Amino acid sequence: MPDQHFSGAADYIATPDLLAAVNTAVSLERPLLIRGEPGTGKTRLAEAVAGAMDLPLIVWGVKSTTKAQDGLYVYDTVQRLYDSQFGEGDPGDVARYISLGPVGQAFRSSGRTVLLIDEVDKADLEFPNDLLWELDRMSFLIKETGETVTAEHRPIVVITSNAEKELPDAFLRRCVFHYIAFPEPEQMREIVDVHHPDVPRLLRESALEAFYMLRGMEGLRKKPSTSELVDWVQALSIGGIPTAEIARDFPFLGAVLKTPQDLDIARRHIALRARRAARHG
Repeated sequence: MPDQHFSGAADYIATPDLLAAVNTAVSLERPLLIRGEPGTGKTRLAEAVAGAMDLPLIVWGVKSTTKAQDGLYVYDTVQRLYDSQFGEGDPGDVARYISLGPVGQAFRSSGRTVLLIDEVDKADLEFPNDLLWELDRMSFLIKETGETVTAEHRPIVVITSNAEKELPDAFLRRCVFHYIAFPEPEQMREIVDVHHPDVPRLLRESALEAFYMLRGMEGLRKKPSTSELVDWVQALSIGGIPTAEIARDFPFLGAVLKTPQDLDIARRHIALRARRAARHG
């Protein structure tokens, strides 16, 4: 039987508080709600938990149009109508037109799974509450066939939110909550080392210095995230950029900032710093 305790993963740096939150949720058999700004490793956490516990990962990516019903099952009425008109299937067999969604697949699984409900706050406000009954009871009814799908093995449910909107109180009460704060430089250094263990120390330190300078620039609409730093370090390493230039010229800036507005703001800040340095040089 896979280990049901999460102690971290080789490619995922987790704080003691985060490890405690995961294991509390696993022990209490409650959904784990993870909030934090984009790029702080919320989605990667579910992947790390599944990998460390040797469990299958089922991902449900939520969109603005997603309904709770989509996670349970989908009834293909269009295909059934087509078959009834053109005789290419048996429209009397309703079960043929039922497809389980990610939640249904996790419930039906022959073993325990990790179910990731990613970016729950993208859907409408009623979406989280609409899932409460099924997540509490680990069971739902397929109305068209009368079949009840019940989880033989309760999945480990990880729910992520970018904090774009408030979630209902009733939903929050049923979850174990953890906020992933943006990593401080010391933790970020560990994260970079995990992804790029062979990068020279001076390059890594120069990239970290420049990265936190960028995050501190006023006016940015989307501050660079951990994943963008990891990509930037790789670009700097491949490009053979001298370490002295990284925090001065900010090469490959498009690997870190992803909107024209943010690039313009950063370039103005960089030009201003260069003029000040020239005056004092």
